Amino acid sequence: MIRSTHAGRAVAVAGVLVLALTACSGGSDEAGEGGSGSGEPLKIGTLLPVTGSLAQLGPPEIAGVDLALDEINAAGGLFGSDVTVVHTDSSDAQNASVSTASAQELITEGVSAVIGAASSSVTLNVIDDVTGAGIVQVSPANTATSLSGYSDFYFRTAPPDTVQGDVLGNLIVSDGAANVGILVFNDSYGTSLRDVVSGVVEESGGTIVYGADGEEFDPAEQNFATIVGDAIAAQPDAIAILAFTDQTPLIVRELVAQGWDMSKTYFVDGNLQNFGTDGDTGFPEDTLTGAQGTLPGAYPSEEFQGRMLEIDPELEEFSYGPEAYDATMLVALAALKGGASDGETIQANMAAVSGATDGTECTGWEECSALVEDGEEIAYQAVSGVGPFNDANDPSSAFIGVYEFGAENTYEFSRSEEGVVPQG
Repeated sequence: MIRSTHAGRAVAVAGVLVLALTACSGGSDEAGEGGSGSGEPLKIGTLLPVTGSLAQLGPPEIAGVDLALDEINAAGGLFGSDVTVVHTDSSDAQNASVSTASAQELITEGVSAVIGAASSSVTLNVIDDVTGAGIVQVSPANTATSLSGYSDFYFRTAPPDTVQGDVLGNLIVSDGAANVGILVFNDSYGTSLRDVVSGVVEESGGTIVYGADGEEFDPAEQNFATIVGDAIAAQPDAIAILAFTDQTPLIVRELVAQGWDMSKTYFVDGNLQNFGTDGDTGFPEDTLTGAQGTLPGAYPSEEFQGRMLEIDPELEEFSYGPEAYDATMLVALAALKGGASDGETIQANMAAVSGATDGTECTGWEECSALVEDGEEIAYQAVSGVGPFNDANDPSSAFIGVYEFGAENTYEFSRSEEGVVPQG
C-alpha cells in the first residue's frame, strides 16, 4: 500500500463539482432495486483534502465515496433517482478559510449529508455550521476524542484515538520501551493521540520523558534541530512521531542526523507513508528498516482495492477509502430506511442501519437495501471493519493495522488488532 504524493484525480475536484453518478448502463426513471420510489433525490457533499498537509488522503477517500455512489446508482439509485455528490476541498487547519468556504458552499447547495473532514481540527472548524444547518456530517478519518458525542448530527466511521492510541502505546511497551519520547505537534489530532498513548505507557509503569503537555511543537515548524535534540537528550527507549506528512520527513532527517536508531521509531495514520528512497520525501536505503506504524481500519481486500482502482486508476494508496465508502453507504441506507433524504431523517436512522438494533447482517447496497425495503432491521457489515455506532455516534469497535518498514523505506502490513471503543 503506497501513499500518493500527488492529488491524482482529486485535483479535478479542487473546485466545487456536482457529479451525477450513473450506472454504466444508464440510470432508471423508475424505482429500482435500491429505491422505494418515495422521497426526494439524495444529494451529499464531501469535505475532503485536495490540498494541504493531508492531501495524500484525499484521492482514496474521494474514490471511496464515488465507489459507493456508483454501486447505489448502478442498482437503480435511491427513491428512483441517482444519488448526486458535490465534491469540495477541506485543505487543512493551517488554511481554515478553505474549509469554511467549502462548508458554506455545501450548505448553500442543499446537501443532506457531508462526508468529511479528514482532519479533526478542520471538522472542529466547520462542525457547528454544518450540523447546525441540520446536515449530517460523517467523517471517515477523524480520531480526536473531543469529537465523541459532539453533536447528534455528527458521526464517524474511524475510531477515536482511544483505540489507535491504546494499540500504539501497547505496541511500544511490548517492544520493551519503558522511557518514551513523543514528538507531537500542537493540533487536536496530535495532542489527543498523545494523551492516550501517554496513559497506556504510564499505566504499564513507563514514563513519558519528552512530549508531555507543554512540549508540543508548532505545526508550521520547519527547523527541528532543537526539538529533536531535546527529545534525544531525555534518553528515550523509543520515539513516536505524532504529526502530519509535511513535518515528518524533516523530523526523520533530523533524527538520523543526530544519531537516533530509527528502528525504535513509531508512526501513526497522519504520517504513515511509503517514503521510498527518492524525491523530497525519500531517504537513503535502510533508513527506516524496523520502524513501525499504526493505521485505523481493517486492511482492505484485494477485491475492494481493485474496485477502488476502477474508480480512480491513479490511486496508489487506499487509506480511509473503505471508511469513506462505509460512510456513504450508511447515509444512503439511513435515508432509505426513513423514507426521506433530509438530514433529520438520515440522522434518526444512522445508528439503526449500522447494526445498533441487532438487525440482519448484510453487505453492499443491493443486499442491504433489499432487506430495508422488506421492512427488516439490518446490521450493515462495514468494509472498514468498524462496529455499529454507539451512543456517542462513534463506531463501537474497530481494527487497527500494525505496519513495519523495510529496506526501501516502504511499509508492509504486519497484523490487525481489534479494539472496543469506550464510552462515557
